[in-house]
Amino acid sequence: MTDTARVRFPSISSRAWEHPADRGALVALRKLRGFDLILKQLSGFLNERAVRMLLLGSAVRADERQFARVHRLYREAGETLDAGVLPELYIRADPTINAMAIGLDKPVIVLNSGLVDVMDDDELRFVLGHELGHVLSGHAVYRTLLGVLLALSTTLFAIPFGALGVRAVIAALMEWQRKSELSADRAGLLADQQPEVALRAHMKMASGGRIDELNAEAFLAQAGEYHANDDVRDVLIRVLLVETQSHPFAVVRAGELDRWVKSGDYRTVLDGDYPRREDDAEASISAEASAAAKHYSEEFGRFDESLGRVFSDLGHGLGQARDWLADRFRDLSEPRRRNGRADQPDGGTDEGKDDRRGSRPNW
Repeated sequence: MTDTARVRFPSISSRAWEHPADRGALVALRKLRGFDLILKQLSGFLNERAVRMLLLGSAVRADERQFARVHRLYREAGETLDAGVLPELYIRADPTINAMAIGLDKPVIVLNSGLVDVMDDDELRFVLGHELGHVLSGHAVYRTLLGVLLALSTTLFAIPFGALGVRAVIAALMEWQRKSELSADRAGLLADQQPEVALRAHMKMASGGRIDELNAEAFLAQAGEYHANDDVRDVLIRVLLVETQSHPFAVVRAGELDRWVKSGDYRTVLDGDYPRREDDAEASISAEASAAAKHYSEEFGRFDESLGRVFSDLGHGLGQARDWLADRFRDLSEPRRRNGRADQPDGGTDEGKDDRRGSRPNW
């Protein structure tokens, strides 16, 4: 798709692409006047200077002269999302297919050389839009908070009953971080505006870049299968698998983005119906919290249904077991009663009665 064919989004608010479970928390954070400023100043005082110094000495800063192609795609993504002044972009020597946005006060975006090697221009634009989505949403704020909590966790776990509270907060922040990746994927799609390209990028991330051996329909079917089995054991396994993960699985991310496209919300934004930055201050915490609650209600609704089916199946199974045992008792007792009546038609002798009382079923 040419640059002129892509729709641009003047003054678009990050709320346009944020996942409901991500957006609700972010709106609440933005209401805490000065909170982000304090974190930015603390981070920028030393940490971000050290990171930038490390990148200046060990990576390559992309501009019109170095990695000009990547820089052009980056600029296109920024113009589409109306990002304004773009954070510095670096490419570092690392064979893993990965990218990241770092920093609060002066964030930077870093692409691994392994990602640049396997992604074509459109896929790179999607990835760059994804990282810009993180920056524009301010995701680094709560990621910094998460890092502080993780660093303090060994101390707080020593406090009586403190471990449960800290673990709950950390689990919530990890869940928030995973949802932020879904938000950033939506920003990446808005930057490139080709759903098949976003899918291809996820396929490459999942396969290590071997796109020639993959099939898009089969890949999405696999994503559907991941969520299709609502057996309570599978639901619990899915929860445990991602509890400490910072990112959702690549296959799952592809499926989530495909659902966003098919829901019609993506088309709504393309048509120009999206929230503007100038209205961010008026965003309702309660409305966003309700949207997040609705998402989780729908998500856990499947869990409740599966749990109900488990108990239903268990009750049905217990009923079958009861009937089976009753049948076995009848099979064991009826022949003996028949034999007893045949041998002693007049009621039998006392010896016969004693034999019957002393008999036991063969379990």
